[in-house]
Amino acid sequence: MALENFIATIWSARLLENLRKTLVYGQLGVINKDYEGEVSSKGSTVKINSIGAVTIGDYTKNTDITAPETLSDAQASLVIDQAKYFNFQVDDIDKAQQNPKIMDSAMAEAAYGLSNVADQHIAGLYTCVAASNTIGNDTTPVVPTKSDAYEYLVDLSIKLDEANVPATGRWAVVPPWFHGLMLKDDRFVKAENYGSTIVLQNAEVGKAAGFTILKSNNVPNIAGAKYKIIAGSPIAITFAEQINETEAYRPEKRFADAVKGLHLYGAKLIRNTAIAVLTANKS
Repeated sequence: MALENFIATIWSARLLENLRKTLVYGQLGVINKDYEGEVSSKGSTVKINSIGAVTIGDYTKNTDITAPETLSDAQASLVIDQAKYFNFQVDDIDKAQQNPKIMDSAMAEAAYGLSNVADQHIAGLYTCVAASNTIGNDTTPVVPTKSDAYEYLVDLSIKLDEANVPATGRWAVVPPWFHGLMLKDDRFVKAENYGSTIVLQNAEVGKAAGFTILKSNNVPNIAGAKYKIIAGSPIAITFAEQINETEAYRPEKRFADAVKGLHLYGAKLIRNTAIAVLTANKS
């Protein structure tokens, strides 16, 4: 962004930072990075192998057991299919008048922008959830109230229980209005009431129905309605990323300093029964 509008002005040492959403979906504890490996370019692929169930038989004394079974296997691919960049410059004339903190602030804003886009991409994986793990839909969304918002979280928990998803580490990401409903329910345990000094996850606001509750403005929604409240386990989604390039340079036809960066990543819902999705409208 050119800064000519600021020529002949005094630059303040204090910068007014942009208001930012708290990023939730891309953090460890919500996703895993078990298969990150080496990410070198867009189109790189990480192969994920899994083994099928092993048959258990009854043993009878002095009787031959069956021949060894051939294990079945399956393979999924995590494709690094996202490539996002930033590229900005500061003109030399502007640079002579600016406070040096501007470049640092611009870099921080660029990094946040990349992370925010990735956060939304991960949230969008809800579309691959198993059909049996959904409550409500785009045609008939539920409309939670302060009396039953907690109950819907219990229902999501039951969906995960029935799919044999481990109870440890479960999370649910809710929009601010749903969090507001939960604050009116005594069964919701607020984060500040944990009585612990442990560092909380980004946007962690409490505990309910066996979930760590996280609040985000990146909860997917359709036209401001039909919010997709996702609950799950860290085993469900895997994420691999790399800041492939960050380069400072002098544009050939400008007297300016410029910086560009490239963020490569991919995300996959590798266990579609390890999340559950509630489609909900504001009451």
